[in-house]
Amino acid sequence: MQTVNFKYLPLQPGETILDLGCGEGRHVISAYLQQDVTSIGVDLSVNDLRTTREKFQPFFEPNNTNKSFGLSAANALQLPFADNTFDKVICSEVLEHIPDFAGALKEIERVLKPGGLFCASVPRTWPEKICWYFSDAYHNVEGGHLRIFEASKLKAQIEELGFTSLHKHWAHALHSPFWWLKCVFWKTQDTNWLIKQYHRFLVWDLMDKPLFTRTLERILNPIMGKSVVMYFRKESNA
Repeated sequence: MQTVNFKYLPLQPGETILDLGCGEGRHVISAYLQQDVTSIGVDLSVNDLRTTREKFQPFFEPNNTNKSFGLSAANALQLPFADNTFDKVICSEVLEHIPDFAGALKEIERVLKPGGLFCASVPRTWPEKICWYFSDAYHNVEGGHLRIFEASKLKAQIEELGFTSLHKHWAHALHSPFWWLKCVFWKTQDTNWLIKQYHRFLVWDLMDKPLFTRTLERILNPIMGKSVVMYFRKESNA
């Protein structure tokens, strides 16, 4: 399930891409598959990095010397890369988990080349507020969401670091009701019949990509998309 739309983050041959907080690898692997690039994933969770490595193995192209893939366990506040290393940086559904998210944004600015593109996605305000309303455990669990972002304020903070906003869209509208249900029935979510059926529906949508659900989500994303996705360019004088 991709959040980033690479139409707005176009990859060029020879570029170096960072997926910060790559989790189980959805974007870092996708970048590798799309173009002859160096695709790097960073995450604090070693277990997630192991999962990413396993998922990546069927797609590895050892005879293609024009592309490469790497993973690193690192802190978003102390990235093990030199200034101006990356042409593109992705940080998807990560900033809401980081206590010092402003420090992470500064690190992103540091490692991104002047003129490079940055994509940030976070949970959208009002769907997230519903989750918080129905369940304290949703955001109080270890590794949970520490804050609810307002997209306009986050956009302004990123622009203050020397970025220009390029585009914004919403994603995963069909997932909003799923998380609302999980929060309403938090204590029984593993056995709840309704949640199980909705999960089956989401898996079917992900695997089969039927025209009906893809069209429905495109229509609903501006209304109830669970994530807001923003794209920026780092100015040369940043």
